[in-house]
Amino acid sequence: MLIKREDQESREENLAPYAQKVASTAGRRHPEPQHHLRTDYQRDRARIIHSRAFRRLEYKTQVFLNGTGDHLRTRLTHTMEVASVSRSIAVTLNLNADLTEAIALAHDLGHAPFGHAGEEALAECMADHGGFEHNLQSLRTVRFIERTYPDFDGLNLTYETLEGLQKHADGLNRPAFGTQPAESFPHPSLEAQVADLADEIAYYSHDIEDGISHRFITTAQLAEIPLWRECMEESKANHKGIDETDLVRLTVRNLIDREVEELTLHTHATLKHFATGSADMARRSSFPLAGYPQDLSTRNRQLRNFLYENLYRHPEIASTNALGRRRISEVFRYFLQHPDQMGNITRERVESETLERCVCDYVAGMTDRYLIEKHARIT
Repeated sequence: MLIKREDQESREENLAPYAQKVASTAGRRHPEPQHHLRTDYQRDRARIIHSRAFRRLEYKTQVFLNGTGDHLRTRLTHTMEVASVSRSIAVTLNLNADLTEAIALAHDLGHAPFGHAGEEALAECMADHGGFEHNLQSLRTVRFIERTYPDFDGLNLTYETLEGLQKHADGLNRPAFGTQPAESFPHPSLEAQVADLADEIAYYSHDIEDGISHRFITTAQLAEIPLWRECMEESKANHKGIDETDLVRLTVRNLIDREVEELTLHTHATLKHFATGSADMARRSSFPLAGYPQDLSTRNRQLRNFLYENLYRHPEIASTNALGRRRISEVFRYFLQHPDQMGNITRERVESETLERCVCDYVAGMTDRYLIEKHARIT
């Protein structure tokens, strides 16, 4: 049996009333004919996965410099884990899983080399030129920087996928479409809210595992954190005599399970209480409707504070980050003075954008190893 696009769209009528239906999309900036087999959100997901920016995530730092351990997370593996968690939550809440997954897969496309240290370095370089923030850079990547199609720049993703990438700034103004007027919302779709929360769940759960594996933090330290201790005691109770390596892995799984379950149940209860009747009603809410119960939010903050104090600011990581920031700053200054040595596509944009922004785009798109190679050549 062949399931065509129209069949898949009709099945979406069974989604929750507050889910974003693909048939109600605000469309793409550059109109395209619809595919006869795939929905627009499925096409967005494919365009993201097949992009050059997505492939480069394999060689970008998550917490530990790429190449320092075979089993440590990279920005790519983190992205895939976020996509998995977010899709599971979306399916359980009867939201649009294709849209949620597309947002999750694209959420880190704008991350600089060397993780958050690289983001800080580029923010300093661009302080007087419009700034730098990786979520907004993800938007720039899919809207302007990727070059896949001969008729326009960018991936030409749907409005709803783009909306989900702009996390910490004013929302995108939705253009008028069909009979709907243009409108600006205080919050993105529920699918975007779920992808954002899945990002948090994935990074602090898996960063713990990598931090322990690298011996930067210990289970003894973590035992002082109530949320971790509860999940660890559950692991011990269900598996007597388990060794520490397996205990850590099992506890991380328990932690993710608890986060996902409590988030899903709390969000479902919130949606029932507010009787949200449409995707736009959820966008217009006075507060984000997807979230954790208050008790879990408090315990999550304790866990995040621990990670910042003991892992992300660990002296060895701080030293690596400082070196990464210096390299990025020096490479940035070099290309300001030698713009002719940037890639052809970036040089073309200098005519329509500032030189600083084009250099920022060029450096932000580099992988860790490529930036290290460039730095070695120019110094």
